[in-house]
Amino acid sequence: MYKAPVEEIAFTLNHVAGLSDALEIGRFGDLSADLVEAILEEAGRFAGNEMAPLGEIGDRQGARLTDGKVTTPDGWPELYRHWREGGWNGLTAPEAYGGQNLPHMLNVAALEMWNSASMAFALAPTLTMGAIDALVAHGSEAQKEKYLAKMVSGEWTGTMNLTEPHAGSDLGVLKTRAERGDDGSYRIFGQKIFITWGEHDAADNIIHLVLARLPDAPAGTRGISLFLVPKFLVGDDGSLEARNDVFCHSIEHKLGIHGSPTCTMIYGDGKYSPGNEEDKGAIGWLIGEENKGLACMFTMMNNARLAVGMQGVAIAEAATQKAVAFAKERTQGKAPGWSGEGMSPIIDHPDIARTLITMKALTQGARAICYACAHATDMSHHTEGDEARHWTERAALLTPIAKSFATDAGVDVASLGIQVHGGMGFIEETGAARYLRDARIAPIYEGTNGIQAIDLVIRKLPLSSGDQVRGFIGELKEIADKVSASNDMAFGETGDRLRAAIAALETATGWLLETQGAGRTADALAGATPYQRLFGLVLTGCYLAKGAIVAADNGGPEKRVALCRFMAENLLAETSALKDRVISGAESLQAARAILA
Repeated sequence: MYKAPVEEIAFTLNHVAGLSDALEIGRFGDLSADLVEAILEEAGRFAGNEMAPLGEIGDRQGARLTDGKVTTPDGWPELYRHWREGGWNGLTAPEAYGGQNLPHMLNVAALEMWNSASMAFALAPTLTMGAIDALVAHGSEAQKEKYLAKMVSGEWTGTMNLTEPHAGSDLGVLKTRAERGDDGSYRIFGQKIFITWGEHDAADNIIHLVLARLPDAPAGTRGISLFLVPKFLVGDDGSLEARNDVFCHSIEHKLGIHGSPTCTMIYGDGKYSPGNEEDKGAIGWLIGEENKGLACMFTMMNNARLAVGMQGVAIAEAATQKAVAFAKERTQGKAPGWSGEGMSPIIDHPDIARTLITMKALTQGARAICYACAHATDMSHHTEGDEARHWTERAALLTPIAKSFATDAGVDVASLGIQVHGGMGFIEETGAARYLRDARIAPIYEGTNGIQAIDLVIRKLPLSSGDQVRGFIGELKEIADKVSASNDMAFGETGDRLRAAIAALETATGWLLETQGAGRTADALAGATPYQRLFGLVLTGCYLAKGAIVAADNGGPEKRVALCRFMAENLLAETSALKDRVISGAESLQAARAILA
């Protein structure tokens, strides 16, 4: 059974991502280290004791649709009520609407624990938090007053409606339409697919944020508007009124996240309208300005990308825990040096040990990258001027890496976990397969990892004319230098291996910036995905080293140094090959495209 790694989470937050330094200078007001510890402990308790047992039930039962109504797995509505009553939905929300206005770092740490316990369940509050962010940033004062308090409390949930059958990542071709009403409202007509928790029985109302196009809108993404469309209309006093003309037509039968209802939503076909032609259409209200909806939705999407990265961390952690526990109990053969009676636990076999330690290295590296991204986001909100610009750019640079590297790690680690279980990992009763099934969606939604690579190379590397990424690489060099300066034999070749990996990153970065500057965009994009992995591996090595230095300086456990060394001497060598793929792969890729004809 999953047990939240509260100590590891707290260490990474404080000593790798930078939370303790921020607390020391009062960056987050009167937030104290003791309160942080208490929040993490309680979140871990709830995740392990209450959520995890129901996660398995959710996977077996799945969500069910009957006559347009979705029933979530047994016990989930009650679990959601307990989670909501704990105040977890409003950790980072404004105090004016009932939130706690805590740092984003604490929220992503809690999200890790929720998703380890049940990724399918955690998707509901994740989407709601994103909808809250969008309303806070772009909603009118009237919209905030009417909807935010109930959304912050979790009494009402939120969704994000982008995708259509013909429009996935290319939102410029979406067809859902909006018509202006005489009273300032709009009527929405169309179909949206893959809508997470679009219909369910866990909350009283669902607030849909829907992208649609007005009749006179410009073509492409410049003509998209964002609308708030509630499941139940809301009176001026906050009471629920008539059912809006929106419903769930079907739910998807998926590889994983079975308990999460993935809905096809129909807007404005008359199912819940009075029957008069002029009354048809789902009633919605414009968020922000007409034809500026994509900018509003990106507020929600950017935060959601980090949240999805945390799903990768969460699955990797849960899969690692299960694999380690199994390897300690399962006996097979005799490992080298085994002196006990009978067969030895498979954890004593070198190949299994290598697999498990690889899982731990990838998990902890992904965690550190995501927490560092959250820290940058927090700092961008709690600083001013050039410092705020620096942290805003740092968060922007880290977001695609956090989303992609962590979700790829989730898939890889879950797959390795099945391998550790052997044939029993392929059998559903062990639970190892569930993690791989759940993890596989994370590299796909909220912008595929290929799209993240494009974003990283085309938009994020050129920030401040490349000075942001160059400065970041300079900070990574300082970590490598500290390892070497420690003269601690326990680090082995870590310092040299880190410097070599950072040099590969620096060379690849310079080549991409130069190539883009010369207008050779296709060549740069040919290396975008390997570059993204190269960056993630370097960050993993450096962040593990940063934590190991802190542990070594304070007489902490040697296991951090050991893991750091393993990463450097076993996994970082891949960075050299990735650099070559970035720089030399474009021509062969172009030549090989003929085989796809």
